[in-house]
Amino acid sequence: MAILLEDNFDDIIGKAQRGLGLSDSQLAERSGASAEAIQQLRDGKFDPATVARIAPALQLNASALAELAQGKFRPNEIELDGLTQFNTPYHDMQVNAYLVWDPASKEAIAFDSGADCSTMIEYAKANGLTIKLILLTHAHPDHVADLERLAKATGSPIYLSSREEADGAHAIEEGKEFAVGKLQVESRLTWGHSPGGMTFVVTGLERPVALVGDSLFAGSMGGGNVSYQDAVRNNLEKILTLSDNTVLCPGHGPLTTVGEEKKHNAFFAGRI
Repeated sequence: MAILLEDNFDDIIGKAQRGLGLSDSQLAERSGASAEAIQQLRDGKFDPATVARIAPALQLNASALAELAQGKFRPNEIELDGLTQFNTPYHDMQVNAYLVWDPASKEAIAFDSGADCSTMIEYAKANGLTIKLILLTHAHPDHVADLERLAKATGSPIYLSSREEADGAHAIEEGKEFAVGKLQVESRLTWGHSPGGMTFVVTGLERPVALVGDSLFAGSMGGGNVSYQDAVRNNLEKILTLSDNTVLCPGHGPLTTVGEEKKHNAFFAGRI
């Protein structure tokens, strides 16, 4: 079953509005749209004229936002030898975890545990993979809910940004590098959604892969819970500067690519 996009157009409007600290009345004043029309958008009622008015005030790309609202954007399906996505339910949401491995040595890295790592463990066993590392994009509960079981099943060391904590995790800083088989991993601090959100850039497969956690979603981004401006800046400078063919593995929603997000993500289209 295809994984749904994490956010609708009204979610994006809400994230931008909260991130910029704009009330409906303030947004109405800046955009020329009525407060009533803005509220209708936030209620999920798409109106292209209102979107065109408020998008500049929210620093969003109006065309990309309208495209998403009309169901015209979905990233292309991606298959890559050495990468598997695991999507598990956590309360009222779905959360992703990943295995990335060297096809030659069968040595693997687990990225997050998700809500239930049993399928990941079974997949590794069935495919002869040995999980050598556990790297955490951040420590929000949905992403580390089954970390204890994953650690016990694999005996692998766990690493997480020094700005966050999780049981058994070793602290790392930006720029920390790992090597597993022929895979090389670089750690990039992409905080803003969480205090120490980390993106892990993996090379050694046919295409580069970036495990971005909740920093970036297909067509959207994680809410700027800690710092909206830093979340946006980090995405622009540390993720979207990667090559266009880089596969992006978000904490929620489907796989995407840098090239797709530069064109279709309302937060970033036209900015890089």
